[in-house]
Amino acid sequence: MLKNHLYDCIECGTDEAGRGCIAGPVTAAAVILPKNFKNKVLRDSKKITAKNRELLREILIPECISYGVTHIYMKTIDEINILNSSILAMHQSIEKLNPAPEHIIVDGNRFKPFKNIPFECIIKGDDKFLSIAAASILAKTYRDGYMAKIHEEFPMYNWKKNKGYPTKEHREAIRKYGITKYHRKSFKLLPEQLEIDF
Repeated sequence: MLKNHLYDCIECGTDEAGRGCIAGPVTAAAVILPKNFKNKVLRDSKKITAKNRELLREILIPECISYGVTHIYMKTIDEINILNSSILAMHQSIEKLNPAPEHIIVDGNRFKPFKNIPFECIIKGDDKFLSIAAASILAKTYRDGYMAKIHEEFPMYNWKKNKGYPTKEHREAIRKYGITKYHRKSFKLLPEQLEIDF
């Protein structure tokens, strides 16, 4: 059973989705849950089916005290790198919260201070704390929705299915059709990339 809060204060959990993708944005969410919030299905979004993630999103949005979601797009990722983009997405999501959190819990081991609010990085936090798990669900579902939308524009890459991750099919499509405005040019898009002039 996941824990609710780490401390007895206004605490938000934050997480990102899409860090390992070669196309599309990196997306983060921040969530403040009520202290008495309980849900037996909620956990790390990677361990939940797509259908259950969508159902959880419908439960979380009306029940949480506040939430924020942010996409950081390809141009910024290429300019400031994926780690900085992930942290920027988390910061911008936390900025949207009302009330402002008094403590931040972050999935993973990397974060930068935000407005002098105390924070704690928690490895596998999305499988330990409800608010991080909730942020993981919102980040993943909002990002998947974005990838499904741009799939309509470029169906040959099958982003609806692979969500921009470097699957064999996705890489074959890059080899055949080249890259799009949605690809991250600073990433290794093909194994033999040194031979390809983007």
